[in-house]
Amino acid sequence: MINNIRKLASPNRAQTLRRFFKTGKGQYGEGDKFLGLTVPQCRRIAKKATVVNFVAIAKLLRSKYHEERLIALLILTYRFEKSADRARKRIFDFYLKNTEWVNNWDLVDLSSYKIVGEYLLGKPRRILYRLAKSKNIWERRIAIISTLAFIRQEQYADTLKIAKILLSDKHDLIHKATGWMLREMGKRSEAGLVEFLNQNAARMPRTTLRYAIERFPEKQRKQYLAIGK
Repeated sequence: MINNIRKLASPNRAQTLRRFFKTGKGQYGEGDKFLGLTVPQCRRIAKKATVVNFVAIAKLLRSKYHEERLIALLILTYRFEKSADRARKRIFDFYLKNTEWVNNWDLVDLSSYKIVGEYLLGKPRRILYRLAKSKNIWERRIAIISTLAFIRQEQYADTLKIAKILLSDKHDLIHKATGWMLREMGKRSEAGLVEFLNQNAARMPRTTLRYAIERFPEKQRKQYLAIGK
């Protein structure tokens, strides 16, 4: 399988991806390596490999190549969708034991709410609060992005609580993720978002605030930006 993946490598695209995902020294994706596959290519490969065993998935997930990690995560999401609860728990547990390898924003965004969030619907969600306080940026991002599954079920409490925890975060990628989830919540409950903003806008990171109010009328956006950080 790995040989078939690497046959699709594109050095020129890989170079572009290294820049896009900030792989330089001191950047959030420092040292990450790319083959140059597109996301649609990764999806096609993953859809054909949903029956591979966890050993093979683990090998892919621990790859030095970003796209191979993405394929592993996509396999897990596709398998999760088709599985009963017992098998879903195994996928959920496997995912959380391997967050070290879910180590860039796209890897988090394409997998966390589809596995962690979906599994936690109707279950205790304490794990998200532990992740929200992790020293690992990607675990913190998993915590907030996973709540998209709850938002889609019109369950907003955890999004708001975790967003509040993350308002003091120093990383721009967390600011963006938090603002994005607040905006998604606001599409379904504008009143809930307005209440949160009225209580917290003055201490929200600028990026979080901008993302959260993106769909508001210009006059309302300016009012919130005037009281933000």
